[in-house]
Amino acid sequence: MINAKQWAGAVWSKLTDMPMERKLLAVFLVVICLPLAFIGYISYSNYSGSIEKTTLSYSNNLMIAMMERMDDYAEDMMRVSSIPAYQAEIKQNLISSNTYYERLGKNGDGKSGANDINQLLQIQRGIQSSVKFINNIKRGANVVYIFDAYGNGYYSTETGSVRSNLEESYRRWKSVSDQSSGEALLLGTETYVSTLNSKKNALTVVRKILDDISLKPIGLIAVDTDFRVIEDQIVEMNKLTHGSALIMDDRGSLIYDSDNHHSARDIAGKAAALSEKNGHFYADIDGQRQLVIYTTSADTHWKWFVLIPEKEMNKDSIRTRNTTWAAAFAIIGIALLISILLSIALTKPLRKMMRLMRKVQEGDLSVQFPIRHRDEIGQLGLQFNRMIVRIDHLIKDIYDIEAKKNEAEIHALQNQINPHFMYNTLETIRMFAELNDDEAVADMLTEFGQLLRYSIGDVRERTTVRAELDHVKHYVEMLNYRYPNRFRLHLHLEENQPFFEIPTLRLLLQPIVENAIQHGYDDSKPVMNIEILITQPDDRSMLMRIADDGVGIAPETRERLNQAFHHLQPVRTAGRGGIGLRNVNERIKLHCGASYGIQVLEGRQGGTEVVLKLPVYGYEDKGLTDYSDGGRP
Repeated sequence: MINAKQWAGAVWSKLTDMPMERKLLAVFLVVICLPLAFIGYISYSNYSGSIEKTTLSYSNNLMIAMMERMDDYAEDMMRVSSIPAYQAEIKQNLISSNTYYERLGKNGDGKSGANDINQLLQIQRGIQSSVKFINNIKRGANVVYIFDAYGNGYYSTETGSVRSNLEESYRRWKSVSDQSSGEALLLGTETYVSTLNSKKNALTVVRKILDDISLKPIGLIAVDTDFRVIEDQIVEMNKLTHGSALIMDDRGSLIYDSDNHHSARDIAGKAAALSEKNGHFYADIDGQRQLVIYTTSADTHWKWFVLIPEKEMNKDSIRTRNTTWAAAFAIIGIALLISILLSIALTKPLRKMMRLMRKVQEGDLSVQFPIRHRDEIGQLGLQFNRMIVRIDHLIKDIYDIEAKKNEAEIHALQNQINPHFMYNTLETIRMFAELNDDEAVADMLTEFGQLLRYSIGDVRERTTVRAELDHVKHYVEMLNYRYPNRFRLHLHLEENQPFFEIPTLRLLLQPIVENAIQHGYDDSKPVMNIEILITQPDDRSMLMRIADDGVGIAPETRERLNQAFHHLQPVRTAGRGGIGLRNVNERIKLHCGASYGIQVLEGRQGGTEVVLKLPVYGYEDKGLTDYSDGGRP
């Protein structure tokens, strides 16, 4: 025990004293080789299992499809055998045949006259014509035989595949059909010799022909089906599965064997006695291990077997396993070599980058990582340099945004009340006070007080749409005191509109209305109409439309205004101002985001229409205080 501990300690000591390159080599040998070996083994096992499952599923699907086609074919043959039940001509001819031979038997001499011979020929032609019609209905039927009650057979064929032992076959068919109640019976495969001395394999469908009135048998129909219908499909399936196939009936008798394996027949015979309708197992057949897959037809109760050699089934997985191992060993060697080289090449630039990052943490944004290559380290260094530049720009942008906010708020404060307007308003109030001793002065003072109180509020406070609209109403009413009934404000809103309580910025509408009156008033019109409409195009935004019927704005001027509003550029116009509009646009974009702001359009009835796009819920400037009543805190 002590020697083992000492040996382990000595080995560990040697490992810790090894150079870094050798340590990396040892680590890579363990980290790479063991997982690759484990993954290769698991992959091979899973792949082999997957191939087996895929083969089982694929073969089962092929067998089921082929079995269903064969069942459909057998069902078609049974339907063919039912045609005499619906053909009155066939039944009438059979009754005539039975009557003829019955009368012939009563005569005792077995001779018939010329009239009888003509009648017999007429019966034969009628039944043979019907048989030829039945033969043409379904391809794959070798011969259709129709017998009367006395065993006289009628048939028609172009291939010459008529049974040479037809009388013997009839006795067997009649014996089987006598035990039925008139349903179609599918008999097993039978080998017979045709009249052309060739061996044929056929499946036979037998059915009694009953009289419609007495329901007594008046004849028998037998349909010999061409066994090549099955054989062609099985050969095609064997090509796809690289195996062989067997078919056994419900009595354990062999119906078909594609390769004539006697040992396979013994195994299939034992499997046919199993209670399971489908399944699979492995068996040694002719010294070779094979996968045996079987399933049972629900209609014919035949068992279908597919035998696939295990070596053939796993051929691809073995090839994949060998290729995987070869690739794994090659990858291990290359990975070890590259790992040693990269460990040396990567360590130095990474340590340098760490030193630069420490300087950035201390506040030095002037550092730059020298980029010598375009590899991952070079890309990392490039992104590091871009990050430093971006941080520097973001800091500057923050300063610029704050400066613009302060400037916009200062402009808003400066433009809250036009001094010239305040002077004229006060002069008007003085004149009314001297000339009229009535309540008009009190009303004007009330309007002006509300207007003044709202205008001198802090522009950084939030208000509501209702408060903004009330402010515009007071402003237009004060204008009408000065210029009686020259300005008419139209609000296309109902009292219960949901827009009234939506939070918004202060002093958005009044500068726009003031701009429209100062620069758009048309002296040729006695009244200037100003309309305000609020709509909500989606769940995130609302539109405030302020339209007038004034002199309007030239198209090129509107284009310059919209470009300046979109890019937050200074407004350069030779006509209608734009300073108040620019101030409103800048405050909207700074507080609400770049997707909001002002757009100037041509009015629908002349004049100008200014559209304010505002958010419905919340602002990007999270520092704003929300005062929904429109007043100060």
